[in-house]
Amino acid sequence: MSRYYIGTAGWSYEDWEGIVYPPGKERGFHPLAYLAAYINIVEINSTFYRPPVLSMSLFWIKKLAGFPDFLLAVKVHQAFTHDREGWSQKDVDGFKLGIEPLRAGGRLATLLFQFPWSFHHSGPNADYLARLFQAFSGYPMTVEVRHSSWDRPDFYGFLSQHRVCFCNIDQPVIGNSIGPSARATIRDFSYVRLHGRNYRDWFREEAGRDDRYNYLYSSEELDEWVERIKDLGRNTDKVFVITNNHYRGQALANALQIKNKITGQLLNIPRTMLQKYPVLMEIAKKLAKGQLDLFEEKE
Repeated sequence: MSRYYIGTAGWSYEDWEGIVYPPGKERGFHPLAYLAAYINIVEINSTFYRPPVLSMSLFWIKKLAGFPDFLLAVKVHQAFTHDREGWSQKDVDGFKLGIEPLRAGGRLATLLFQFPWSFHHSGPNADYLARLFQAFSGYPMTVEVRHSSWDRPDFYGFLSQHRVCFCNIDQPVIGNSIGPSARATIRDFSYVRLHGRNYRDWFREEAGRDDRYNYLYSSEELDEWVERIKDLGRNTDKVFVITNNHYRGQALANALQIKNKITGQLLNIPRTMLQKYPVLMEIAKKLAKGQLDLFEEKE
């Protein structure tokens, strides 16, 4: 039976204060440990902007000491996915060293290579991926591509050959953007990232990060993904599901909803979220009686 790991992309957002995190924090409060009481995986995004260091990985492990089953997915530095020039084996080795405590401690879910929409399928780009996979060989790897030119059988076979997981994504499908899927390229695990469907701001140059990821999935929209996630669970040992629609805590709200829909478990909802979204108070009462749908309309 597959195990499901459902959580958020990142945890350090100013707009989560007072919504996801309580306004008055106890001594020693850390958001990662706080989230671990509600979800069982987080995708580390800080490593995309600056290489990881040993001390930080050790610090994360310490904060998760009370949650032995909690996993961390690590987003690989942008030098490997966006710049794609000038990096060396020394950079690879440095990145590996920074996350070694996570790997050695059984906390590493996967490395995530997230490529931009502008990264299209071509011979040179496929060769580049092969080089990258070889550099990180031996590590669990997931690749996210956003352009539909990659949606072809030979690419999925290529990933299977290199033992790399394909990342199934939800994004605004505009032009040649790749669409939703439930594809597994390895048996060990599968991966899903939900970015939201903010069509207005997704490609708007003036839009900031918060604008692009400002989207709350409806229950019906999530039902489509729950079926795909269950399909992935029938074909892989573990399924990692990450919500990236982070603005104002929407990612956690949808992550909890997905968790509830898949497992049927009663949920703990952060009190601050109940206060921010009063409708959740009535829903929480229903959950206590066994209600499975976190965002069902009040009767």
